[in-house]
Amino acid sequence: MKQNKVYSLLGIAAKGHRLSSGEFQTMEAIKKGEAALVIIAEDASDNTRKLFADKASYYGVPTVMYGTKEDLGRAIGKDMRSSLGVCDAGLANAIIRQLEEK
Repeated sequence: MKQNKVYSLLGIAAKGHRLSSGEFQTMEAIKKGEAALVIIAEDASDNTRKLFADKASYYGVPTVMYGTKEDLGRAIGKDMRSSLGVCDAGLANAIIRQLEEK
């Protein structure tokens, strides 16, 4: 159930144009201070995980490892995505709360 809620929230963010996806867009959102949360696919390469974790940490953006590239892409109606940047603080907080629930 938790998984479905997170993916639903990602879909809402995508439809509201409050989500950046893919390596270039997510990195730009982090650098511009637009990203409130970065989600990295659990099956992303080690280089991708390190790149986004380091950059997000430098800019003070929370980062979570969640889902697969295929699942993240499907949640937002796109092809596979290794990284997503949630650019709405309210949605980012809601996603974090869902991930913290056990």
